[in-house]
Amino acid sequence: MGIESNWGNGVKDTNLPFPLVRRGKVRDVYETPGGLLIVATDRLSAFDAVFPDPIPGKGRILHQLSTWWLQHTQEISENHIIDPFPTQLGLPSELARVLYGRAALCRRAKVFPVECVVRGYLEGSALTAYKESQSVCGVRLPVGIKRGEKLAFPIFTPTTKEESGHDVPISFEDVVRTIGHEFAEMIRFKSLQLFQFAHDLLLPKGIILSDTKFEFGLVDDRVVLVDEALTPDSSRFWEAESYGPDSKAPRSFDKQYVRDYVEATGWNKQPPAPRLPEEVILGTMARYEEIFKITTGAEIQVKEVIPQ
Repeated sequence: MGIESNWGNGVKDTNLPFPLVRRGKVRDVYETPGGLLIVATDRLSAFDAVFPDPIPGKGRILHQLSTWWLQHTQEISENHIIDPFPTQLGLPSELARVLYGRAALCRRAKVFPVECVVRGYLEGSALTAYKESQSVCGVRLPVGIKRGEKLAFPIFTPTTKEESGHDVPISFEDVVRTIGHEFAEMIRFKSLQLFQFAHDLLLPKGIILSDTKFEFGLVDDRVVLVDEALTPDSSRFWEAESYGPDSKAPRSFDKQYVRDYVEATGWNKQPPAPRLPEEVILGTMARYEEIFKITTGAEIQVKEVIPQ
């Protein structure tokens, strides 16, 4: 396993002495006696490809920001976390040090095959769909909405959850056919509540939550929030001060900075992803750290010695 010193060179891969359940684009999941150990690495993905260069410290920001949100939204939705900062894993101190602040013990959930996207503003793939059909995932929108404009109300725009390749936009009726009406209504309601809570909390801090995605699953027949919540990997965060609909894109605190760079290079968005220059890596690190500090008012936790 890669060892970092503060930000160091980043953690791109993990090889822990536990059974590997899966290795995702960003997270590695292991089976342990205490539950699933979900490790947020410093890998960066965009356009369904993983970049060869990690973003040092990114995994800690993702994990700790998601943990902050999960702790602040428990009244809206139960989540899968058992221990957000496990220390009794029986690992050598060097491995434990690297894992601290980027790994959580979680309950195993039967995850719904649906990405629960909520949009409060017209941007990204929703803008493309709107221009083509004046609707997004079956939700009909008024004529004349501009790029980046705030919608009259947040909309639920789900997609499939693909193991590889692009997630496919679907309608709420498709979700009903996939998981049943009761669960479909429940995850839509929870998703919209979570979005509104986060949007209203961030706006006084000078941040606009444009859109985000959630995932849900069943634990002991209860619907719980799983995976990550409201991170710069899963959300669009805009600087309110520089925001204006149909104008120059506002300053963002998410992956848009990387997306803009690679699109400007002419990359065809097919693997392998290109190398990232140092200024893009550092710029991404700075944006991720800034949204963490604005949201939480805290510093990233980095612990040098973990008691065993």
